[in-house]
Amino acid sequence: MKHIDVLTLFPGLFEPFLAEGVLGRALRGGLLAVEPVNFREHGLGRHRVVDDEPYGGGAGMLLRPEPVFAAVRERIARHREAGRTARTILLTPQGAPFRQDKARELAASEDALLLVCGRYEGFDDRIRQGLADEELSLGDFVLQGGEVAAMAVIEAVARLLPGVLGNPASHAEESFAEAGLEYPHFTRPPEFEGMRVPEVLCSGNHALIDAWRAEQAHARTAERRPELLRGTPESATGPRQRPGGTRS
Repeated sequence: MKHIDVLTLFPGLFEPFLAEGVLGRALRGGLLAVEPVNFREHGLGRHRVVDDEPYGGGAGMLLRPEPVFAAVRERIARHREAGRTARTILLTPQGAPFRQDKARELAASEDALLLVCGRYEGFDDRIRQGLADEELSLGDFVLQGGEVAAMAVIEAVARLLPGVLGNPASHAEESFAEAGLEYPHFTRPPEFEGMRVPEVLCSGNHALIDAWRAEQAHARTAERRPELLRGTPESATGPRQRPGGTRS
């Protein structure tokens, strides 16, 4: 079973996300365990404060280190008691791009994953310095918080776990399975509004079909994502990455 904890101020966002489809089946089938953890439970004082103004001035509020450190350490201790190691991942736009090869690495790892979701203007940088094993980003844009990024990581990792997808061959030919995008797909009807399914796909000749699909995948990749054919690494993630900032 793969264990994933999500440290967030809004655990309720994950209830409908985890209830449906492939993820819901994986959770009910014991292939995956996802636990949203509200780190406000470790907030300061009677009002459970988790944020404060930045030193030096500036817009917005920052997440204080104390609640996040306490929540992460509590989860690490629980996993250690169960005989598991844990990997702490901050979800931040300053992290390394989250790519399919990173999803494969996380799915194959025996570590429990602790996904820490930022909010407000970001993290106090000591959270990054003292807790993060790595940082991941969905891309060059800013979100309200890290929850959407956490959902993307959970789904990308979970579908790679053995037994989660009905057909284990589904991973092999999809986009980014190798260095490229996937070939075009067609289903019934054979003609729709003047657009026909390519005849080769209806030929029954699997050698020709395979060759057509390979050609189409290469052409589509060359047109839309040529950097994938130039050997650009899918990800440059490494341990203990600590640039600053944090929302997606």
